[in-house]
Amino acid sequence: MNEQSTTRGTASGPERVAVVTGAAAGGIGTSVVRDLARTHRVVAIGRNAERLAERLRDVAGVECVELDLADFDRYAAALAHLDRVDVLVHAAAVSERFTLEAAPLDAWRSHLDINVIAPAMLTQTLLGRLRDVRGQVVFVNSGAGVRAVPTTSVYTASKFALNGLADAFRGEEGASGVRVATVYPGETATPMLHSDRAARGAVWEPERYIEPASIAAAIRAVVDASPDAQLTHLHVRPRSEISSAP
Repeated sequence: MNEQSTTRGTASGPERVAVVTGAAAGGIGTSVVRDLARTHRVVAIGRNAERLAERLRDVAGVECVELDLADFDRYAAALAHLDRVDVLVHAAAVSERFTLEAAPLDAWRSHLDINVIAPAMLTQTLLGRLRDVRGQVVFVNSGAGVRAVPTTSVYTASKFALNGLADAFRGEEGASGVRVATVYPGETATPMLHSDRAARGAVWEPERYIEPASIAAAIRAVVDASPDAQLTHLHVRPRSEISSAP
């Protein structure tokens, strides 16, 4: 047994389990899996099992579950084998640039399905197990979830909806002890951001962006908060925004 796996369980308690979406994209979700795997058994969810396994082949103690998040009816069966869930991190997202004028119906459906309905239904599926251990749910949002960004009407609307979902859910779970946090990353050096900038012919400036591992560290702070407290809203901004301010 390697050192990593021995840290997940203790003599006084069972192995803690974390479920993470968006781990196959090579961005925030992947970094969150790597970080949480130090102390948890991690169940990484992705649409492509081979790609997911390739991303995480060097991380011990990770179970890869192939699941299309748009296939809501499969959630229960795909995760029925989990006896407990201590942490649930919603890191999967769809982000395409559309003005309201140009946005097709399919774009609205895909953004709302993955960015809003999937986190809601996956949380609902695992809620009983989260309540059993007074667990933690983390919604990875965006600066676009609190500040409207022109030319991203569809994405912004979905992130505003996710923000409201998380806040309402936190109030609903006050008596159960389930902690609910929303993390708002600024521009992060992910494949999603790289594709967006390339599509717009914008310069890629990695020195101006947050590293995905830094967002994972912020989520770690949420998960490791003292038992008597919860971090509810955590904004993570690039340091370049401070250094470049007038």
